[in-house]
Amino acid sequence: MTNELREKMSEFEKWLLVKKGISYVTIAGYKGSASRLIRFLKTFEPTHDQVINYIVKMHERGFSYSHIVNTSLALEWYTEFIGNRIQLGRPKKPRTIIKDTLSEAEVTLLIDASKNVREKAIISLLAYSGIRNKELCRLKVSDVNLGENMLRVIQGKGMKDRLINISGDCSRIQIDYLNQFPRKSDDYMFTTIKKGNRYDQSDLRKLVHVLAKRAKINKRIYPHLLRHSLATNLLKRGANLYMIKEQLGHVFLETTATYLRTFPLNIRNQYHMFVPSYM
Repeated sequence: MTNELREKMSEFEKWLLVKKGISYVTIAGYKGSASRLIRFLKTFEPTHDQVINYIVKMHERGFSYSHIVNTSLALEWYTEFIGNRIQLGRPKKPRTIIKDTLSEAEVTLLIDASKNVREKAIISLLAYSGIRNKELCRLKVSDVNLGENMLRVIQGKGMKDRLINISGDCSRIQIDYLNQFPRKSDDYMFTTIKKGNRYDQSDLRKLVHVLAKRAKINKRIYPHLLRHSLATNLLKRGANLYMIKEQLGHVFLETTATYLRTFPLNIRNQYHMFVPSYM
């Protein structure tokens, strides 16, 4: 079943790439969702009822909105690929509140928990840039402009390129790292120690978990939380939404506005700063 599944997913990948023009990053997620369905049902040709019941179970088990939506889309593509397309609905998007972000002091503790310059370079880049997990793992040395304190993200989310800022402190850490771990401009910025493979998201999750444990921060800490934390800490310092939107690479300002709803105190403070004087 494993070899058959691998061959089927290879065919599915080619179909998504050539017939639908979907990026490799997105294809990886779709293949994962389709593989989980196939392993669960033990069939390559699920019926419509089986797919519907699978999605129902996801709702019953309390899976997140984004996970259900992404799985539904993946299964629509897979069933079209096997010639039995199903159209699935989308749950209403919840009004999200960003919780348990890290304060500046907690991020400092996390960075200080690094035991070597490599760990410090990875966690500081994640913290200062707000870069997405996949984007950091795909970052190459040529994408890092330390003289200008900038990163270039190639084909990030939505297949879009963008430039994002990092601090001078973060750049200095990256310079120290590259001095100790020399690499060519076409090399990936971060690779595994033993085999030299490209750093992946599971490696990143493990590192963040280890650093949080060393720093004794009693919160659930994961790589994407550093992205949320950068946005909220910028907001607390008075940054405007448009700047945060560009730094995070959001398409819509409404997405960035989620952070404002999370911190009503910021809105209150700005109101008292700018309220007209009528008396």
